Formats: sequence, C-alpha cells, structure tokens
Amino acid sequence: MLKWTDILNFANNGTPKPEHRVEKSLEQWQSELNEDVFYITRKKGTERPFSNASCSLFEPGKYKCVCCDNLLFDAQEKFESGSGWPSFTQPVQSNAIAYIADNSAGMQRIEIVCNVCDAHLGHVFPDGPPPSGLRYCVNALSMTKLER
Repeated sequence: MLKWTDILNFANNGTPKPEHRVEKSLEQWQSELNEDVFYITRKKGTERPFSNASCSLFEPGKYKCVCCDNLLFDAQEKFESGSGWPSFTQPVQSNAIAYIADNSAGMQRIEIVCNVCDAHLGHVFPDGPPPSGLRYCVNALSMTKLER
C-alpha cells in the first residue's frame, strides 16, 4: 500500500517504470481524442467539479486511461470525497501512475499522470481516508470504466 512518503519519493526520484510506453505527438493525440478529453489529458486541464456523474457511481469495476487503456484504479478503492471529482485511495499497481511536483496555481501539489502515455489525470493529496491517507483526485474524462 502506497503512503504519502512513497508519493513524495516518487515525485522527487522517479516512479517505477511501466511495462511499456505509448508515445504519440500532440497532433496524433488531438486527432484521436475529442476536444474536452484532449484539453484535460494533453493540456493539463481540469473539468468543473461535479460535472460528471461518475463521481457518485461506486459499482465494481476497474478504471483505465482514456488515451492508452492502461489500468489505473479499482472501484474498490473509490470513495466519496465531496470534492466533485472521482477520488481513490490507491492505484491498481505502484507503476500505473507517475508523480510530478506541481507548483502551478500558487500552490504545491503532486500531479498524477498515466505512467504509460503521460496523460494528465489530476492530483494526489495526503488528506484521504485511512489506512493510506491518500486521495487521488482524478478528472473523470481522463478515465473509462471497465465493467466486471
């Protein structure tokens, strides 16, 4: 189980490598993704809070990156954070997500991106529920759900 100290270590020293990478130009991504998904995943955008119904859906299943199908989260780790974005306590595996120090918007945060294709997912914070204490705050449009 990942803890905040692990996240800080990954952000400062690098995340474990994925099994494979998907690399495309911005032009290729733009031709493959709709405008909103491109803005969020490739331009580091943020969707409005409470703008997607998936925030309040907690059915079993796994969530994958909308850009490359990399598995990111299991619904068993999803919780209601009240933030307006889907929130999780853990990724499916430690190398599913990469962590990047983000000092934009006048604050210090840790950005989370898909470790396979670098799609912007959101941010992780140390204010989640026990036992991990983590809250992965994820743009709903950056993921698709696989039903069990």
